[in-house]
Amino acid sequence: MSSGGLTRRRGGGRGAGADDQDDSRVSSPVQRNGSAMENRGPETSYTNTENGHKIAFDPRDLSETEERNKQPKLTLMEEVLLLGLKDKQGYLSFWNENISYALRGCIVIELALRGRISMQKDSSRRRFPLADRIIEVVDDTLTGEVLLDEALKMMKSSEKMSVNSWIDLMSGETWNLMKIGYQLKQVRERLAKGLVDKGILRTEKRNFLLFDMATHPVADGGAKDDLHKRVRNICTNRTVILPPSPWLPEDAEFRYLRTVTMVCAAYAANVLENALVTMSHEARERAFAQVDELLAEYSQWPFGRRAGGSQAIGANLAQAINEEINRGNRDRELQLEIVAACLSVFTRLDSLL
Repeated sequence: MSSGGLTRRRGGGRGAGADDQDDSRVSSPVQRNGSAMENRGPETSYTNTENGHKIAFDPRDLSETEERNKQPKLTLMEEVLLLGLKDKQGYLSFWNENISYALRGCIVIELALRGRISMQKDSSRRRFPLADRIIEVVDDTLTGEVLLDEALKMMKSSEKMSVNSWIDLMSGETWNLMKIGYQLKQVRERLAKGLVDKGILRTEKRNFLLFDMATHPVADGGAKDDLHKRVRNICTNRTVILPPSPWLPEDAEFRYLRTVTMVCAAYAANVLENALVTMSHEARERAFAQVDELLAEYSQWPFGRRAGGSQAIGANLAQAINEEINRGNRDRELQLEIVAACLSVFTRLDSLL
């Protein structure tokens, strides 16, 4: 298998610049959704200080802060984009046509991991392939992440569709003019600007012969170094241990599953090799073979179990992820099924010869 990556097999592909068509952005209010909430004034509670003064606070802020603390500092989309960015130049390869589609899949995965969407609870769904099963919004609370909230609102207000349909529609891959409005535009640029807001990238202007373009070089290399370490950890170590970091705190939900998903998505987006450039050719080939196996195992539900024994790369991953699922998340199976479905969509990519 060549370490050059993957190419799209799907029809109606869009070019690498297809994201750069619209400057529209949406705001992400931090309020709870639902008409009852929207029609009421803000809830207010009070706490007494030692000197007897009352301090007012909105209890919704506490729940939002509690949820935010369970999430990693970067979304899956931001991690994949960061892996693909050239550190000093601040832009992606112009020849990468896979990343736009993979980023839309990451949006669906991220909404599922955050408990916002779920497979429709219908026993007859098992008659259909994972990617053709219908998903629905089960919690319309906004996340505070612009792209996630835009996708969530769209899913909430539209008819229920399959995992595959949503990824296609958000990528603009449809011949149905009635559904062209579902396309998420400027995804890469908006993710880059979000990383600028988080202090990881900075914005510069670069001249490309006939035009000037905003680029986003790396300002704080800590996040990218951490990503590279996690990728190499997953792809090369027999026992995978993910030490806590500012980017993936110890109490973050689904730490191991998130990392496996990030590696598989980066592979589908054709940016994984950027984290493996310091390795020898043979080591890179083994790493890519490992990711092939991971993609096969985690693109099915229930997740596959490897039979490689204690000497296999990532021999403890299945147990670590199973413990994450069992640790108070057994009721999240319909949401984790979406993760498997998105990865199954990523497997519909042909290897370059």
